[in-house]
Amino acid sequence: MSAKNPEYDFKWCPGCGDFGVRRALEFALTARSQKYELPMSNNVVVAGIGCSGNLVHLLEGDQPFGIHGIHGRTLPIAFGIKMARQELNVVVVAGDGDFLSIGAEHLGPQAQRNLNVTCVVMDNGVYGLTKGQSSPTTHIGVKTSSTPFGKIEDPVKPLSLYLELGVSFIASHYSSKPKELAGLIEQAMDHPGFAIVHVQSPCTTYNDTYEALKGNKAKGIEPLAVPIPADHDPTDYKQAEALLSQPTIPVGVVYRAERTTMDARYVQMIAGVRERTPEALAKTYAI
Repeated sequence: MSAKNPEYDFKWCPGCGDFGVRRALEFALTARSQKYELPMSNNVVVAGIGCSGNLVHLLEGDQPFGIHGIHGRTLPIAFGIKMARQELNVVVVAGDGDFLSIGAEHLGPQAQRNLNVTCVVMDNGVYGLTKGQSSPTTHIGVKTSSTPFGKIEDPVKPLSLYLELGVSFIASHYSSKPKELAGLIEQAMDHPGFAIVHVQSPCTTYNDTYEALKGNKAKGIEPLAVPIPADHDPTDYKQAEALLSQPTIPVGVVYRAERTTMDARYVQMIAGVRERTPEALAKTYAI
């Protein structure tokens, strides 16, 4: 990545949106460490399989702990880490294929638990690492290496899915503005509960959506990514629903709800459990 850190040489295509996400996450983790006067090792980054996996090694200097897990299982791994070491800041990094296909089955349970972790999802609308097959967010009719005659399924609508499942913090942005994105990731990490920052991160090789996201006045293309209105109340579920019914991609905090977290419930539960010695437990098995 640099002369200082040649061992972290990222294998991404030139112009990949993930570079902007990497920088944003670096900004956010560094700011958090300074704000709370905690070492970088207080953070754990959990990655699955895909281009997003490179974010496990992301800083030029002190590194967070990193776990490169298996495809679609970032949330179970993050669940285990957070419940074992509740003082750690756990961040999941995943792609749309990793998070919303095989990994989608874990979204509902973690939303119900309100697991206190942050997820940064890079959505490029394809499986970029494995040469551009269609993903859950690929639009209908798009021709890819796995859908040569056009995709026949409707695309998943991630933000609406998160809202319906009960995710307690939902934000949306795109990769071209890393400082703004870093601010959203910081808010997500400070949120007590299950937080997802969904990022449009174009794949310049297989699905370059930069122009569509940012717009092009000369070509008469209106930007798809639009800032959320200043009067939007993210604590209002109905307003969040209405916002997500629009054809554009909102940029900012979509929804935020304050609910008891899984780790807080666990502490409360343990406090009410009567401690028993090994001898007392052994006697319960005696005939």
